[in-house]
Parts: sequence; structure tokens; C-alpha cells
Amino acid sequence: MKTTKILYMLWVTDMVRAVAFYRDVIGLNVHTQSPSWSELTLGDSTVALHQGMNESFRMTGLSFEVDDIDEACREIEAAGGSIVNSPRDGGIPGLLLAEVTDIDGNRFQLGSYGN
Repeated sequence: MKTTKILYMLWVTDMVRAVAFYRDVIGLNVHTQSPSWSELTLGDSTVALHQGMNESFRMTGLSFEVDDIDEACREIEAAGGSIVNSPRDGGIPGLLLAEVTDIDGNRFQLGSYGN
């Protein structure tokens, strides 16, 4: 598995307000901003803001972008982790998302574009 990005994702109800908060109060730099998805950075760290709520996938928290989500899921299971929600459409063209656990049951998200 090749990890290409680490981020922490939060759901927000008002993207403009949330971006302003994390930019102006917390001091993060706006990397990308759109009505549905924004990324703010500090050094190599990324906070991703996701507009609205997705009833089928409500994961927030630690997320890893990987080059091949199916291979990543196989490696996680082989190492003793588990797949909570198999890779599925992430709502953005080409994005696949999966919810997995580590060997201690801690949940996190995997995301991959175009595999």
C-alpha cells in the first residue's frame, strides 16, 4: 500500500463559515475550497471539511489517501485489521471510500481516486 496523504476530516454545515474559522482563528492555510469539500493545511497536516451529512458514511476523523484502495484493504485485513465498510462511491467523481479498523479496533477512513 502506498499512502499519498494523511488528513483529518470534519463534517460542516456551513462551508464558508467553517473555512473562515479554521483560517482566521486556528491559522490554517486554505489549500482548496469549494462548496462541498475544502482542505486547509499547516505544514504537512491537512484538515478536510466536508459539507453536509452523508447518512451512509458518517466517518469523521483520521483518513489516509492511498493509491489502490482494494490493495490497501487486503493489506489491512492481512495485518489483523478489519473492513467495516468496503470501498464504495465517495460522491465525488473517481473517489472511492472505505471504513476500516486497525488491530485494536480504532476506525479510520481510506480514500482513493481512480482505481
